Amino acid sequence: MHLLIPFAFCSSEGCASALRALRLPHLEKLLARLAPKPLDAGDEFSLSPPHERALARALGLPVTDGLIPWAALDQATGDGWGFVTPCHWQVATNQITMGQLPLPDFTANESQAFLAAMKPYFAEDGIALHFDSPNRWRACGAMLKDLPTASLDRVAGRNLENWIPRSAQAVHLRRLQNEMQMLLYTHPVNEAREARRVPVVNSFWLSGTGSLPRDRATPTPMPPTVVNTLHDAALQENWPAWAQAWQALDATECAALLTQLDQGQGGQLTLCGERHAQTFTAQAQTLVTRFMNLFGTQPPSTLLEKL
Repeated sequence: MHLLIPFAFCSSEGCASALRALRLPHLEKLLARLAPKPLDAGDEFSLSPPHERALARALGLPVTDGLIPWAALDQATGDGWGFVTPCHWQVATNQITMGQLPLPDFTANESQAFLAAMKPYFAEDGIALHFDSPNRWRACGAMLKDLPTASLDRVAGRNLENWIPRSAQAVHLRRLQNEMQMLLYTHPVNEAREARRVPVVNSFWLSGTGSLPRDRATPTPMPPTVVNTLHDAALQENWPAWAQAWQALDATECAALLTQLDQGQGGQLTLCGERHAQTFTAQAQTLVTRFMNLFGTQPPSTLLEKL
């Protein structure tokens, strides 16, 4: 078993305060039993967050910032791919903030109507749009092969200033976003959404761009299980709910991994914050190690707050 835990810590005083009161006994025992691998160091402004980088490495995908080809992963062609997410931008005087994701009360029929209206504009730039689900479409086109984009987990509920692509190769994308804002402003579906008092769709977000390399690395023999129970609370900055979710995770998945280690089976744990990711692997328990563990280890908070 390989557990990969996104948002194990966040760069927020509210998160740090919640962490100080958090007790995670199974995680503490795991950290005493597992050996750390080299830190995957980054910063909170990278386009690809640590949990996506860690998962990409395990799956043999390239880990170029903003170009982990998630949308291309299950496609037959080698063209550039990306995910298009219909969204609501909250526009204020000094900033633009990404609204709630996924969009509330967003039906498949509404999504299909927006897709049909937007398709011709994307086609002018050589991008074909395909429906995946109401909250996610798939885009295919040559310009997406080498266009870095920020993960949705970076922008949800946040000021978009640091994340909107501004490179020369993103000129067409920025023009498309401007055109879609004008197109969607008076769209009948948005008029109906306004009548229902739910957020209108006034833009889109592009993510997961890139293409699969021909010499893709071999995936690891033990693919990780991504445990996303901390995700929603972290993005909503609901730190009491985040702490409660951590305690539940500790009592279930962490306890199960500890039981597996007790049975002599292998195991790995990857903890991901907003900046760094740290993987821990099973190590042989010598008599000295077992004796030292009787005296306890540093609390998990000491490690988590460094992520």
